[in-house]
Amino acid sequence: MIQIRPVSDLRNKFSDIENEVETGNPVFLTKNGYGTMVVMSIKSYSNLIDPTEVALDEADYQAEHTEKRLSHEEVFSKIRGSQK
Repeated sequence: MIQIRPVSDLRNKFSDIENEVETGNPVFLTKNGYGTMVVMSIKSYSNLIDPTEVALDEADYQAEHTEKRLSHEEVFSKIRGSQK
């Protein structure tokens, strides 16, 4: 279930928010009724970012060790194909 809370809960109810993000669910924080940020666990953040970091490392390696260059069409079609 999506958790939407006022940003003041970050200060006043930190342990509740911490318990929620430890279950793998992000908590969306609002200020004056508008979304301002998302709080998530380090594990959830890593799961989100790690595939991108690996892909960037592979691209850096390829750029350093080969002369092959890919067009943006090739890159995006490969990315879109891996998301299925």
